[in-house]
Amino acid sequence: MAIFLRAKNCLLCTLKSLTNSQRFSHTLTEQARLSRGMGYSDSRAQQSSTIDMSGWKKINAKRVGVTHSMIPAHLWIVLKILQGKGFQAYLVGGCVRDLLLNRIPKDFDVVTTAKLKEVKKQFFRSVIVGRRFPICRVHIRSSVVEVSSFETVAKHAEEKEKVLLSQMPSGSDKKDFVCWRNSMHRDFTINSLFFDPFKNQICDYVNGLADLKSLKLRTIFPAHLSFQEDCARILRGLRIAGRLGLSISEDTEIAMRKLSSSVKSLDKSKIMMELNYMLSYGAAESTICLLQRFNLLELFLPFHAAYLNQQVGETYRSSSMLMKLFFNLDTLVSCNQPCDCSLWVGLLAFHLALVTNPQDAFVVWVFASVLYHGKWKEGVKFARENAKLQVKFVPEISGFSEFKTDKELAKEASHLAALVRDSVGTLIDTDILVRSMSKYPVSPSSGLVFVPKKTGNHVAQLFDVLLNDVESYESGRENFMIDYFQLGKGNQHETRFVLGKVILETLSSGLIKVGMEVGREVPEVIDEKHDPIPSDLEKYQTEMRKDKKRKNEVDLEDKSQEVPKKRQKAGETSQLPEGELNKMQENLLEKKKHQLQCQAKNDKRSGTVQKKSHDMARKHMKVINKVKHHQLHDDESKQLNVSGSSNLSNAEKMKWEEKKDCHVLLQELVKEKTEKLSKILVERKHGQPSLSSLFRR
Repeated sequence: MAIFLRAKNCLLCTLKSLTNSQRFSHTLTEQARLSRGMGYSDSRAQQSSTIDMSGWKKINAKRVGVTHSMIPAHLWIVLKILQGKGFQAYLVGGCVRDLLLNRIPKDFDVVTTAKLKEVKKQFFRSVIVGRRFPICRVHIRSSVVEVSSFETVAKHAEEKEKVLLSQMPSGSDKKDFVCWRNSMHRDFTINSLFFDPFKNQICDYVNGLADLKSLKLRTIFPAHLSFQEDCARILRGLRIAGRLGLSISEDTEIAMRKLSSSVKSLDKSKIMMELNYMLSYGAAESTICLLQRFNLLELFLPFHAAYLNQQVGETYRSSSMLMKLFFNLDTLVSCNQPCDCSLWVGLLAFHLALVTNPQDAFVVWVFASVLYHGKWKEGVKFARENAKLQVKFVPEISGFSEFKTDKELAKEASHLAALVRDSVGTLIDTDILVRSMSKYPVSPSSGLVFVPKKTGNHVAQLFDVLLNDVESYESGRENFMIDYFQLGKGNQHETRFVLGKVILETLSSGLIKVGMEVGREVPEVIDEKHDPIPSDLEKYQTEMRKDKKRKNEVDLEDKSQEVPKKRQKAGETSQLPEGELNKMQENLLEKKKHQLQCQAKNDKRSGTVQKKSHDMARKHMKVINKVKHHQLHDDESKQLNVSGSSNLSNAEKMKWEEKKDCHVLLQELVKEKTEKLSKILVERKHGQPSLSSLFRR
């Protein structure tokens, strides 16, 4: 019996090997027909087929803008240690692609001729991980470098290797052949570029440079064969296209549409990893659009896909609240400063809660502001001072009612937090997802949930601080700059802060004038009643911190409110008590005379000085004559206009002009002091950003 089973297994292995070999040979033949210069060509007999090396390219990295300074120091250490032990080491894949595009790579992949066990021996802090495609993770200088081996790929596709080895040209360089052989096992042409940092060369064996120049996404082998071999390449391709803004070749797009449903066979952890790469690295909005275009969003996020389908027209979809949330998330994170998955899962749960149970816009402002500030009182204060204009998203926002007490706001904000917390269940439980889809009975639902329950519980805890006794919430922040290290680790305090920031910016982008179409972007509305104020939340928080430090100026606002009113009243009547006015006039005249005397002493030509002074006085008197008549006493003004200067003696006329001159100077002094005090009042009263310019870009 044992002999029979052994023979059966041997037969199955032989058939499997034969099938793989025939399939790979067919791949080579078909690809040769579809693409010229991709590294191989068709021949009459596959056994005698040869590699077309005419398409291989090597270019100087400096010519295309890639320099040694782009390589981090910790990566150089790994490369030099491997080279010092006699191994070849290259940068390969997406990092080379991003360097050529002058982008910061998400990570750096190293491939070497050394075996993984040999790599592990060279580094004290290193570990080999993975089963299907093992790699060695090298920890150095608080960073991680992933090192793979040429041998790993060769062992994984042993039958393919036999076909490739039979095609090795007799005069080819063995190093080039090893790199070409490795590139043939990769997914897309733009991901198959090698960078030799020691020779400073970019090596291209599959026309990747040409596709990168034209921003085209293309598979190395025929697309349907490539995706059948690994359907995860569909998600990877959409992620790359969304992040880099690539167009997709026709055959690749057709194959993606036909085989999109095959991604359901992927392990949930693999789906979660790919979705996290899509949404956490600064390309969430564009990637969601691609997922919807290829009917994959309804597979992974059926509720949100149905919501977007209900937003009729591309304009409405792009300006919908969901897309605005992820647009604003993209402005805060990037490949070198990513967020943890808990942030985008929290945004999905928040949006799902609003669609299911629309909320008052002012309550949402308070909810987001408290998350951002980490304090209930400051959050409510900010919302009251800045949520002045109408926000309109349909169906998420039910209206706007600013006149709510703090107790009412606390109750409704806690209710919203409970709704968001419960909405997390839709993303982690199939039964809850099915019940939620009753809102969209016509829309399809796969029933697939891929967010782990552990992640869901972590996200739900983000909103616990707003559930009970929210008015005593006093977590607070020392500064309002994003700590990307903590954000990437999923720190709840930091995630709440960024979550609130994203929602606040989204609410500001939903500002519309009454009567305008819902969901459409409109020009920025500026409230003319408000003075110019800071343009972002950070400036607001800076002013708040300065206010707390100024303990001796607590009553400045009340005083500055009284002084401008008095000054304004004095300016309108242009009158002061007679005794005070005469005293100020005398002081000003004495001061002016003193200045003239000082100038005369310093200038030997006293006659010239007197003449200049006389000319200046005449010019000043001309200006005085143009002053508005309401600055003079009514009876004196009337007497001067009717009787003329002939009715006054020269002494009286000079006295009148001096009095008038002093009065004008007094008015200027009052005006200057009023402006200064008004400016202080504005800074104290409107130190917080108003809604119109809070998030001006």
